[in-house]
Order: sequence, then structure tokens, then C-alpha cells
Amino acid sequence: MRVFGLIGYPLSHSFSKKYFSDKFQNESINDAQYELFEIPQAGLVKDVILQNPSLQGLNVTIPHKQEVIKYLDELDLPVQAIGAVNVIKVLPNGNLKGYNSDYHGFKASLLSFIPEDFSCLKALVLGTGGASKAVQAALADLQIPFKMVSRVGNESVLSYEDITADLIQEHQLIINTSPLGMYPHTDSAPALPYFALSPSHFLFDLVYNPEETLFMTKGKAQGAKVKNGLEMLHLQAEKAWEIWNS
Repeated sequence: MRVFGLIGYPLSHSFSKKYFSDKFQNESINDAQYELFEIPQAGLVKDVILQNPSLQGLNVTIPHKQEVIKYLDELDLPVQAIGAVNVIKVLPNGNLKGYNSDYHGFKASLLSFIPEDFSCLKALVLGTGGASKAVQAALADLQIPFKMVSRVGNESVLSYEDITADLIQEHQLIINTSPLGMYPHTDSAPALPYFALSPSHFLFDLVYNPEETLFMTKGKAQGAKVKNGLEMLHLQAEKAWEIWNS
């Protein structure tokens, strides 16, 4: 039996086990199972591998997407530019190789959400963690200008206190890569002047649990178009499956 799984901490928010278990059943994949490995430190990935000799691949979620890199033996070339890993493949020689399928999932999902002519769009990217790295890479490849937003600003990153109504109006694409609003903390949302949103805005939330976050609800109230991260989850999961089986 081939084993695949997910590392992160905590994992109560994750849909990955259900997604892959359903996939294996629906596609009659009878030689594979998917497990959750909740580890508080990324370095414990080595223990997970040692304790599960049938393990062939892992997904990586919050908060280990950047930290786990130092425990891997090889990196797929795009990862070196992105700086985050969300897929690990156990190679035949036992080495661990890191990949990023978030990039592929986000880019495809974003293109199905925004207008075909997106040359006029500018983006605000909320959060600077591992998922944000993949989003930044995709936006750069699509030549969509963006600014970063975090709780603490610096020369290259805006703080939430820096976000004015004028800045919201100038940036019609707003992407939440932070865990704000994710189950069970569904009553939280990024601190933005939501009143400045309009029907010309697009709000993309990488959170997929709950289906509609407070960030999305506040956007919809102003007429903005909104999308959650469920399609991205499916797309990146299928890319992970492709990586593990290539």
C-alpha cells in the first residue's frame, strides 16, 4: 500500500484527506491511502518519513512551507525562485525533493476568475507566508503589479495601517494568503477599509474552509466579485498527484 499524506500544524482545517480519499475511491485507486501527520515543527518531517516506510509523498501546509526547505535534499527549480514548498516527493534513493503546486493551482484558478484583459489590474497581496510566495510568483509571471501587505510593514511591505481607501481603489485585485478567517476562527478578517470596495473589485481568498469567509462577505456587501481557495486546492492537489506519480 502506497502512503501519501499532509504535514502541518494544526490540521483541523484541512480538506486534503477527504479530497484524496474520495479521489482514490472514485478512480478505483486501490493501492494508495492518505494520512494526516500533525507536526508542530517542520524538522519532524524526518521522523514522519522514518516511521512510515511506505510513504511516497507529502503535502505541506501552514506553517511549514518555508521552514521545511532546510530539511529537504533536492528542490525543483521553480521552488528556488518561489521560496516555499507544498509538495514533497520521496525519491527511490530515499532523498526528499520539494516542489510547489500552489503556484500552478493559484495561477489557473485566478485566470478563471479575473477578466481576460487583466492588463489594468493591480493587486494587493495580504500575507507574506509560504502560500504568498507562490501567489507572488504567479502574479509576476502574469505581469500583474502588486504590493505586499503584512501586520508589520517595512521598506518593501505595507502594514494594514497603511491601507487607505485610495489605495484600495487603485488596486482592484485583493488576494488573502493569510489564515485570517479560516475555521475555527471564522469571525476574523484582514483589517481593510472595506467601504472603499466596489463592483470593479475582485477578492480572492486562499482560505476554503469556510466556503465563504468574512473577507468575502464584506467584499460581496460592496458588490465585489469574490472567490475562495477550493478550486485552487483541487488544482494543486491534482498537480501534487501528478508529481508523486511521475
